[in-house]
Amino acid sequence: MIVVTGAAGFIGSCMVKRLNEAGYSDILAVDEFSRPEKNRNLEGKKLWGQMHRNNFVRWLERNHTDVDAVIHLGARTDTTEQNVQIFNELNLEYSRALWMICAGFDIPLLYASSAATYGLGEHGYIDDHATIHLLKPLNPYGQSKQDFDVWVLETAFGSSVNGQPPHWAGFKFFNVYGPNEYHKGRMASVIFHTARQIKATGAMKLFRSHRPDFQDGAQSRDFIYVKDVVDVLLHFLEKKPEKGIYNLGTGQARTFLDLAKGTFHAMGLEPQISFIDTPMDIRDTYQYYTQANMDKLRAAGYTEPFIGLEEGITDYVQRYLKEEQIW
Repeated sequence: MIVVTGAAGFIGSCMVKRLNEAGYSDILAVDEFSRPEKNRNLEGKKLWGQMHRNNFVRWLERNHTDVDAVIHLGARTDTTEQNVQIFNELNLEYSRALWMICAGFDIPLLYASSAATYGLGEHGYIDDHATIHLLKPLNPYGQSKQDFDVWVLETAFGSSVNGQPPHWAGFKFFNVYGPNEYHKGRMASVIFHTARQIKATGAMKLFRSHRPDFQDGAQSRDFIYVKDVVDVLLHFLEKKPEKGIYNLGTGQARTFLDLAKGTFHAMGLEPQISFIDTPMDIRDTYQYYTQANMDKLRAAGYTEPFIGLEEGITDYVQRYLKEEQIW
């Protein structure tokens, strides 16, 4: 059995779909299942069963012999949330508990970290274990992911080594976009919001730059299509490359202006783009540039090309967003 936590969420539900496509149906979906619009992501998917996240840790302790691997994608992902205790409970302590059970019972573990751990990128965007402890995230969400990454490296390789799963890998997700994010509200991808705004108004408003070294719309991100993300996770599940923490982006930063224009074109429209001030509650912690160094993932044996931004936008907009289809 494969366990997917966060299974009703954006990336989690896409992971379940990819597992189904690869022939896996013995899947336990773990989430909190309180939102019908989110649970829709699991419609039509083949599962062994569903379980509330609050019951899963105890269940895993008792039923570990039934589990072949855990793919831990469940987390609180709201980058504007300031309650540190929420992140400590859901992102840090819960993840530690799963790690220790997987270590104790020899269960492979894959887990989601985040590019939010890189903060302003003072130390670059390189997934080198030797420099991960230096990173300075800009918000409590990123800090919770950073705290777990540091704990993992200390536990697996440091002076306080006290066990690790037989195979494990963490992934610093960069800006993931794609189907099944309809429930995410403000935290959905810019492509999602662009398409919605274009449908409603015929135009798109992007955040204005508040830095002299970036023109309006030139803020850049490493955007990765969710179908690439789950392909990489499936590769690690089956091939078990070297243990460690890996970047998961495309290795190519693209501007928000590129993204918005690509969305207009995918909708068959000429771009109508204007700019508004970045909201004050995120302005001081807003990343102006991210680009994953992908050398480590490539060296680990993942050789498939990543879907280009325009191709990914077209697939997302025309196959899914147009009629709000799930994958």
